Amino acid sequence: MSLHPNPGSEYVLTLSCPDRAGLVHAVTGFLVDHSGNIQESQQFDDRQQNRFFMRVQFDVSDPEATLEHLRSGFGPVAEAYGITWQLHATSTPTRTLIMVSKFGHCLNDLLFRQSTGSLNIEIPAIVSNHRTFEPLAESYGIPFHHIPVTPDTKEEAEAQLLALVAELDVDLVVLARYMQILSNDLCKQLEGRAINIHHSFLPSFKGAKPYNQAHDRGVKLIGATAHYVTPDLDEGPIIEQDVTRVSHSQNAASLVALGRDVEARVLARAVEWHSESRVMINDNRTVVFR
Repeated sequence: MSLHPNPGSEYVLTLSCPDRAGLVHAVTGFLVDHSGNIQESQQFDDRQQNRFFMRVQFDVSDPEATLEHLRSGFGPVAEAYGITWQLHATSTPTRTLIMVSKFGHCLNDLLFRQSTGSLNIEIPAIVSNHRTFEPLAESYGIPFHHIPVTPDTKEEAEAQLLALVAELDVDLVVLARYMQILSNDLCKQLEGRAINIHHSFLPSFKGAKPYNQAHDRGVKLIGATAHYVTPDLDEGPIIEQDVTRVSHSQNAASLVALGRDVEARVLARAVEWHSESRVMINDNRTVVFR
């Protein structure tokens, strides 16, 4: 008799709760009782917040241990320890709606990675306030939704977006250089499931043409930050950051090109880790189990 789990029987359990003795024992005991075999386990104890975080990836050999069965079984454990938790099958792709404006490097990168299987996401729609990348969406066979945004139509545009999110059962919204500020209400409705990408310089340059400003100041490092969207503009919990070194010999156009590369890879990592349930929000920070 084969001891290997059935196809599709691999799961990820993530949880957080007030720290107390016996938590790991309770989780592992639950897995043992449900024929679970741990493949990867990571945990973090935030002593300042007295909060415990854990991610466990496991498979099961019992064909009757379905996702619904496992969720039902973990309910009493979670209640006993005050646990906030999620349990997902690793084979299920994260349904991801991508938003873009006129800069397509992040969109193009995500589409390519998804098409080659390096991102476990499913993209049911691309939304843009311009038609610039409609042909790109069509080339991948992904529905493109043009939703123009003006001061007079902003509320209506956001209502259309939320309708799409609900209709398409979207798990994650990615702002892949979507150059519109979301309302506080929309940010709250997408809390924990919307990721944004933007440049990050030392010193910081706000407003138009940040790479030109950076070139004028002679910066030596440029970078990018991916974070969850919150009502506080560009100040949500950070998921990933990276930098690349530049020199005096490079012009503003070179900085733009390098900036696009780092933005694309930082956003891709953030989407990958979110889709693999590796990111957990801890107040205004994140715990990332890489």
